[in-house]
Amino acid sequence: MSTPVITEADVKTAADRIASRVRRVTVAPADPGTVPRASAVWLAAEYMQHGGSFKARGALNLALHHLENGTMPEEGITIASGGNAAIAAAWAGRAAGIKVTVFLPATAPTIKIAKLRALGADVRLEGTVYAHALEASIQHADETGALLSHAYDNPLVAAGAGTCAAEIRDLIPDVDTVMVAVGGGGFFAGTAAAMFPHGVRVIAVEPENCRALNAALEAGGPTDVDVESVASDSLGARRVSETAYQLATNPLATSVLVTDEQIIAARTALWEHRRVLVEHGAAAALAALLSGRYSPSEGERIAVVLCGANTDPSDLAH
Repeated sequence: MSTPVITEADVKTAADRIASRVRRVTVAPADPGTVPRASAVWLAAEYMQHGGSFKARGALNLALHHLENGTMPEEGITIASGGNAAIAAAWAGRAAGIKVTVFLPATAPTIKIAKLRALGADVRLEGTVYAHALEASIQHADETGALLSHAYDNPLVAAGAGTCAAEIRDLIPDVDTVMVAVGGGGFFAGTAAAMFPHGVRVIAVEPENCRALNAALEAGGPTDVDVESVASDSLGARRVSETAYQLATNPLATSVLVTDEQIIAARTALWEHRRVLVEHGAAAALAALLSGRYSPSEGERIAVVLCGANTDPSDLAH
């Protein structure tokens, strides 16, 4: 396995850079008996982060890094995203005083588009899938000189995302396992970089029909996959990052797939039992536990990250 692009040192640097501007994650114990055989499970409430998801961390790390190093262009940042990364970039741009131009597929949820505009981003809708928006953002960067960011495949973005895991370990020093939902792999990569040096396992959970990381492990490297899931608006990357793939080959990583029905059930359970409203994608990690797709060892100490809440509450029945 080649050396990962990011390390724990990169996560620590990001943590120092963004510490005073992001909300530290909080954790709450899961109800006893809700997860068979697991004696200790915590829910990490990262959905309460600025912008409604963990992605604020990576976006701010990227922006501040370039401002500190004098490499931020006058045109600011441009990014293509299905929603959450764009919202994070818009929030970070406003916080750092830089322009942000966002490209999204026209299929992006209206609640996310509205939030982007409220944050002051220049929103442009292109095509019907992420790849179309990405192509348009690349063209915009070429024509204007804007700094091209990426929803997940950027070491600064991934390192920033990993600061959530570092905070979880501060709160639960003897945690054995962290469970995260995976789209393009930035959150997983940052989590793995922060946790593997301490012997902490990372469970990478994806929908069965939205499985870029799982497919990469099968194929021996990143490969394009079809995307068709209730969680595709946030986990719908067609190809996982090389960094995430490399880290996923570590024995401390485990890839788990869940069905859309299991994701919906986990999301509904969070609302009915805790009045916590998250995106379908953010419920994927918990779905692996509630469905038994991931079976913990007796006494295993697990943190399940609820990573995003930019969603429409009217679809809770779906």
